Amino acid sequence: MTQTPRERARRQTMEDIVRIGREHLATEGAAALSLRAVARDLGVVSSAVYRYVKSRDELLTLLVIDGYTGLGDAVDAAVEMVPATDFPAQFRALGRAVRSWAVAEPARYGLLFGSPVPGYQAPADQTTGPGTRVIGQLVRIIEGAYRSGALVPGRGTLPADNGTLAADFAAIRAEWGITGDDDTMARCILVWAALFGAVNFEVFGQYGHATFTDPAVLYEAHLASLARLAGFREPGD
Repeated sequence: MTQTPRERARRQTMEDIVRIGREHLATEGAAALSLRAVARDLGVVSSAVYRYVKSRDELLTLLVIDGYTGLGDAVDAAVEMVPATDFPAQFRALGRAVRSWAVAEPARYGLLFGSPVPGYQAPADQTTGPGTRVIGQLVRIIEGAYRSGALVPGRGTLPADNGTLAADFAAIRAEWGITGDDDTMARCILVWAALFGAVNFEVFGQYGHATFTDPAVLYEAHLASLARLAGFREPGD
């Protein structure tokens, strides 16, 4: 549908506000974001910005959605480059895309997965959809492998008394349309947590600055271990 000049101008202004917000996020940090500062760099009085973004929290929400969208787009593009039936390669593509985006965009990644911003609570109705795109891709890959028999069967790693956990898994399974058994669910969630944990350690400097000469090589080793943990059958298995 063709936009009116007013609509195009509003869209451009919103894009400029988010762009400037990203710049301030990188230089000042999330807690120091200020609509007045954004207005200054936009070249307008602060009252003009409030016609588009009503508060700092609304700006943060725009940046959270923007970050999740950027990460999700990067992951989707990487996975789409891999044959649909090569589930181990799709998993590695996903993992590499998450790390590459995070290393290139540490401030945006930190907003999504770092320390919470004091006084800010992301509205679930606006951020849950964008925020679950990557785990949605991971679920799709592991579920596809499970359905096609491309996962090694579970090894009975769950505790014997796991009634509460089994109920949680059943709820997740119903929400996401997953058919994998409880052992597969547990492995999938551990792989998800470990993948982002490895990225967090690198982005937030938890290894130390001189511990590893090439963190990308370490991350490839992590991905190989996580692929085995997930149970992917590699070609020739």
